[in-house]
Amino acid sequence: MIRVVLPYHLRNLAGVGKEVQLEIQGPLTQRSVLDTLEEQYPVLKGTIRDYGTKERRAFLRFFVCSEDWTHHSPDDPLPEAIATGEEPFLVIGAIAGG
Repeated sequence: MIRVVLPYHLRNLAGVGKEVQLEIQGPLTQRSVLDTLEEQYPVLKGTIRDYGTKERRAFLRFFVCSEDWTHHSPDDPLPEAIATGEEPFLVIGAIAGG
């Protein structure tokens, strides 16, 4: 099981706590994590990634083992610490302003 931490607005939408646990089938990548998250919580479809293109929505970022993985390929393998649940996969709401 891997751990995924969601920002407040997505937790409210999905009706979950701060962290969800997912069982991933196949290779562990950003794509497989987000695919499984959307399967398990269909209300999140289109909130993290665009419905058609599957591109990340603006103002959301992904962190893995304290590193920004937002611009990594969605098919890059995630580190072992994520696979073992030692570290969570973080979906962070970016802050913008002026």
